[in-house]
Amino acid sequence: RDTRKAGRVPGVVYGGGKDPVMVSFVPGDLERTLRNPAYYSTQFDLTFPDGTKEHVLPKAVQFDKVLDHPIHLDFLRVTGSTKVTVSVPVEFANEETCPGIKKGGVLAVNRHEVEVVGRMDAIPDKLVIDLAGVDVNTAVKWSDVEVPKGIRPVIMDRDFAIANIGSPTVGGAEDAADEEAAAE
Repeated sequence: RDTRKAGRVPGVVYGGGKDPVMVSFVPGDLERTLRNPAYYSTQFDLTFPDGTKEHVLPKAVQFDKVLDHPIHLDFLRVTGSTKVTVSVPVEFANEETCPGIKKGGVLAVNRHEVEVVGRMDAIPDKLVIDLAGVDVNTAVKWSDVEVPKGIRPVIMDRDFAIANIGSPTVGGAEDAADEEAAAE
């Protein structure tokens, strides 16, 4: 409460076989950081007043129910060999050169982020999916995505779809109605 009254957002750093450490943040800087879609998969180096540093991964943020401002943060201490499960945002590249989209197809995103497991030093900030060779009625599956060695999805029982290029439906329905009217 004292930290919040002082205009800062409290938090805690835990894990790594060490005692928990209380931290606090300036709200303006923090809110800009929280807007990043890759926030939960981004590693941070926190520097303390005594000069020590902790390498951390965000684990939870509590928000005020009315004002929607952050009121508490949790961080996990990590090393390069720490194995973690995080959601990594998906980004699409080469939409303008995608054959399926050029033909009028529509990009339908099934998963805006994918939950992965791996060593912290191997987890990417985002998964970039290249649409350069994707045609209409084609799904982009996990097996089509290039990921660093040692990273695997949490879903292991199937090769799941992340996105697909669907056929245009609006123009097709209008064309079918026109053809029906012409046939009568």
